[in-house]
Amino acid sequence: MARTYLDWNATAPLSDAARCAMLDAYLLPGNASSVHAEGRAARAGLDRARRQVAALVGADPQHVTFTSGATEAANLVLTPDYRMGRSLLAIGHLYVSAIEHPAVREGGRFAVHQVSEIAVTSKGVVDLSALEKALAEHDAAKGLPMVAVMLVNNETGVIQPVADVAKLVHARGGLLVVDAVQAAGRIALDIQALDADFLILSSHKIGGPKGVGALVARGEVMMPKPLIRGGGQEKGHRSGTENFPGILGFGAAAERMAADLDSRNAGIAELRAILEAGMAAAAPDVIIHGADVARVANTTFFTLPGLKSETGQIAFDLEGVALSAGSACSSGKVGQSHVLAAMGCDPGLGALRISLGPDTTREDMTKALVAFERIAGRRRLPGQAA
Repeated sequence: MARTYLDWNATAPLSDAARCAMLDAYLLPGNASSVHAEGRAARAGLDRARRQVAALVGADPQHVTFTSGATEAANLVLTPDYRMGRSLLAIGHLYVSAIEHPAVREGGRFAVHQVSEIAVTSKGVVDLSALEKALAEHDAAKGLPMVAVMLVNNETGVIQPVADVAKLVHARGGLLVVDAVQAAGRIALDIQALDADFLILSSHKIGGPKGVGALVARGEVMMPKPLIRGGGQEKGHRSGTENFPGILGFGAAAERMAADLDSRNAGIAELRAILEAGMAAAAPDVIIHGADVARVANTTFFTLPGLKSETGQIAFDLEGVALSAGSACSSGKVGQSHVLAAMGCDPGLGALRISLGPDTTREDMTKALVAFERIAGRRRLPGQAA
């Protein structure tokens, strides 16, 4: 049975552009830190990838620090210890939205008592009033406030009002960290327009290889204390010999996703509309979370009453459809969604996520809907006789 892959938010299949870039990179023997011709060739490749990733988010290439992934980037940037030039700069407290990815919710290098959670609305949008209140009560004597808010939620696909968040944060002299992992390649990104101080990116979410990510800074006046020290690679921000093939694959994927963004998203939005209309027709009681607020075009996070997340994920898998029960970040575990809980929903109801990508087809939607109809027809609703 041919499989239908609809879990692009968990990881995107490796793109042809990234694969070709990586194969070429494996043929280059040089270390980018070496001064001979082979080393200079490797350095040129890294510089090209840095430009490609920077272009995806409207940043200066010099402000891109490559890491082993978004989790490392989060742990690098989420720290109380910063430098402003040669001077130390203290960050006193971290405020994270209640729907953040665990890589951010864990608080990085902040102590537990230095991390506070900001509520979201029932629509899954960060509560600006709650954030404003928290910042007003912040103890400036302990250091500056830092706020971490994702641009696109990985489960619901809901777009967060980051520019509005930035106004509140910077009015208090704080720093804003934006997890842009699910936004990159799906909506137009510009670090300056967002007024974010840092962006977190992941390669494998946009068709690049796993094991590569980046921390993108708006400038270099304020930078975090390094997480990994050693030979001083990445301008001293992240030591260790660079993952040359992975970084080149990341760059190629970024360039691909930056091209034809509007037309590609229009096609994906059309497919999702077909999917969600078909789901509502087959099961009128289906709940699409975040459907009445701004979402990225590729994500459908739904609850089907009478169907548990674990049961639903297995059922779809047996039907040949790969989807997920929310975030794919817990080593294969299927647990209750902290995002649903933050939105005031009963997380025990469970939810499933379908996420589309550039290679998703109408045939994929048809197969998903056939599977959905079968599974919806087999569920046992409350009060229904066995």
